[in-house]
Amino acid sequence: MVIAAAVAVVLVVGATVFALNRDGQDDKKEQATKDPVASATADPKPSADASPSVDQGDGSGDGDAAEEDLNADRKPGESKVLWYKQAPKVPGSGADAPEMWVTGTTVAKAAYKQVLGFDAKSGAPAWDPVELPQAVCAATPQPTPGLKVVVAYMSGVSDRAKCNQLQQIDLATGKKGWTKKIPDGDLFDSTIGLELHLVGDTLVVGRSMSGVAYQANTGKELFTADKYGTNCYPSGFTSGSKLLTVASCGAGSENQHEQLRELDPATGKVRWTKKFPKKWRISRVYSLDPVVLYLTNDDKKQWNISTLRNGSGEVRSQVAMEEAPEPDCGLVLGGEALQSCEGVATDANTLYLPSKAKNGVNELIAVNLNTGKEKWRAKSTGARSVLPLRVEDGNVISYEEPTYDTGGTITATPVGGGTPKKLLQNPAGAAALENTFFAKEMAWAGGRFYLSSTRLTNTKADSEQKLMMAFGP
Repeated sequence: MVIAAAVAVVLVVGATVFALNRDGQDDKKEQATKDPVASATADPKPSADASPSVDQGDGSGDGDAAEEDLNADRKPGESKVLWYKQAPKVPGSGADAPEMWVTGTTVAKAAYKQVLGFDAKSGAPAWDPVELPQAVCAATPQPTPGLKVVVAYMSGVSDRAKCNQLQQIDLATGKKGWTKKIPDGDLFDSTIGLELHLVGDTLVVGRSMSGVAYQANTGKELFTADKYGTNCYPSGFTSGSKLLTVASCGAGSENQHEQLRELDPATGKVRWTKKFPKKWRISRVYSLDPVVLYLTNDDKKQWNISTLRNGSGEVRSQVAMEEAPEPDCGLVLGGEALQSCEGVATDANTLYLPSKAKNGVNELIAVNLNTGKEKWRAKSTGARSVLPLRVEDGNVISYEEPTYDTGGTITATPVGGGTPKKLLQNPAGAAALENTFFAKEMAWAGGRFYLSSTRLTNTKADSEQKLMMAFGP
């Protein structure tokens, strides 16, 4: 049981006071289940709209019909499954399907050895599948302003293969751009795994103990972020509006600690540095603008949420909550997980988080980032868990998770608090399939909700592996 109560002890380091909260936030384990066989063949009820596009994940967009109509018996007021995509066949060990890119007209997805693009509304192929020589192992979380993404793929299939091959892809056309092989760094600084991050037009490739920055449009090298100070090595980076890097310093010594730096994405110049107390780890970056961090102390089973001031790294506030929040953060395997949480949203002065679920039910919590104090709570429209997705037009857009017989719900809650309003009620006929997206990524864009798998498992020849679903009015 995770219970976090503020204790009457504070930890002072320099001019920073850290409030301690008991118990860390457990990482959710990916669950395994056999996916139901599903597709859509008949016109959904009660309207006579066209059936969702269903395929085998090869970009064709017109797969054969299967046993079940996902829009069958759709009730008045329910949304539709606009389209549904099956995943490509993967080896027995499974495969990654990292990132989902929604550009307005196109939804793209990396899956095993392909990058697939679909029309956002109809699910028809936007371009031919982009084929890669080996399995995808990393991808940039968002495209550049010019709709370019970069994916990394393995150098081979042996146990000695590395995640060191880069391919730029244009999401507007599906065309391949530049390619590059990332070399290993100094001793122990390997490319067994990579993390890829974009800040504007700067691509940062994170190795195990350093990062190399390139111009995303051309592949030209810009700078290297590596060892600095007293044995400080970068261990993680961020994507989005700011380039932050977490460094592990003094490993194995009495002075072992972590530091956070903001870098100029064009030059690598350090804008500010923040040192954190010994034993405290920056487990998650909840937000970049403003910077909101989730920190843990595993030895003492304590946690802390701190907001930093833009431009200085000074502590703006610390969240005072009776128990740890519970966003969907997946498994933590390294620095690439810094921004892995689904179910966190922010605006300039407020943090929106899901409370810990009790018997499958939780609440949406709004926290004042100037004071760290709770502003309001809102219950879900049903007896289910709710995950905030984003702030849009003065509302917090949230996803209420499905049950086996009730589809998920997209709601809008006023940023000042109040009763959530339903925007989409997904059809009950698709609930069993929607409910099996455990390792998932979600997106709300253009009045449509997109759901995709981030990890693919090997299944029997006669069963179906899900990749993506799209819901809309």
